[in-house]
Amino acid sequence: MKRFVFLILGMFAWVLASAATHTVRPGESIQSAIDLAAAGDTVEVLRGHYRVNLLVDKALTLRGIDRPTLDGGLHGDVIRVRAADVTIDGMIVRDSGGDLEKQNAGIYIEPRADRAKVLNCDLTYNLWGIWIETVKDVEIRDNLITGKRDFISPRRGNGIQLYNTEGAQIVGNQISFVRDGIYVDVSHHAVFRNNRIHNVRYGTHYMNSHNNIWEGNDSYNNRGGLALMMTRNQIVRNNRAWGNSDHGIMLRTIQDSVIEGNIVAGNARGFFIYDAEYNTIRNNLVVDNTVGVHLWAGSYRNKAEGNDFISNRTQIKYVASRDEVWGEREGNYWSNYVGWDRNGDGIGDVQYEANDMVDRLSWRHPMMKLLMASPAVQSLRLVAQQFPLLRAPSIVDHKPHMRPQHTDWRNWIGKHFGSDR
Repeated sequence: MKRFVFLILGMFAWVLASAATHTVRPGESIQSAIDLAAAGDTVEVLRGHYRVNLLVDKALTLRGIDRPTLDGGLHGDVIRVRAADVTIDGMIVRDSGGDLEKQNAGIYIEPRADRAKVLNCDLTYNLWGIWIETVKDVEIRDNLITGKRDFISPRRGNGIQLYNTEGAQIVGNQISFVRDGIYVDVSHHAVFRNNRIHNVRYGTHYMNSHNNIWEGNDSYNNRGGLALMMTRNQIVRNNRAWGNSDHGIMLRTIQDSVIEGNIVAGNARGFFIYDAEYNTIRNNLVVDNTVGVHLWAGSYRNKAEGNDFISNRTQIKYVASRDEVWGEREGNYWSNYVGWDRNGDGIGDVQYEANDMVDRLSWRHPMMKLLMASPAVQSLRLVAQQFPLLRAPSIVDHKPHMRPQHTDWRNWIGKHFGSDR
């Protein structure tokens, strides 16, 4: 046994001793240093401006010293990674080509380039920031990614694109002025944490991917914040989506997921929930949206507990043929609840109903909103309350809270699209 341990230690020491560092100075060739390096070596690039289209086809570390600039000259990919176990750290990577069909990228990670790492880089004026395809255990951390902001949105690529990946770690990146911030397709068992995304179409455009964690991300001043579609077994926790011109968080055709502790504020729709079942939606703050939650297309059998719905112009826009009970065990807070609490237990004595017949008529006939303050419409609302046959299907909460649990909700008022933050 001792001989085996000494053999392993000896081999490890030999690997450490044999790994070399190659230094590239301005005017020298980074590609030549990569070609000369052996697997496990480090290529250090000193501060300077380098016109390159690099191919990394062996396991090595490409490290910038004092943030050198790698310039693709508006042609092709700036760096293409073809081998496993490649690390790119501390570079400014800029000016890829602009060919959508060729998917030009600042850094293109090819199939089977497993365990690639891109750390602490600035990726600017690239069509795609980072393209990742058919790899395992990639790590993309603490990068600043901006796109070709003079291109119209359909002509841009995405900030980070993942296709057919397993175990990705996408953490601490700042992304703006691309088409979609993070585009995810057929990628599983990943973590998306503490990313900040703004001024894009969708902060996250995500489909056909399962068993992932979305945590602590900020998405604002976009068309849509976080869009999760055709998926299951997600944990969507402690994200903040505000000031988006359409939705904060979209849950479309999603099952068996937990959506908790999120803040959605100042969006046209806070949550857009479509064809979603068997999910837990709890402890979220939904504040100052035009519509707090737009819920439709058979979105039944979800558990909604402990949420605060505050100062949304319409709390719930519910389109269905039957009531759906929320807050069955713990209840939620509704800022427009007008019931009472005689025993002082913090729970209203009469149930909350989100919508009535007048709401449904105004959704179907928007011009009716001009008459909302008229005596006729108010009389219609009163009659509908008195006669159950005229009652519209609604979200019903039997245990409405008298006070919100989020004491800082006022800080999120006025966070609308295009407003100062």
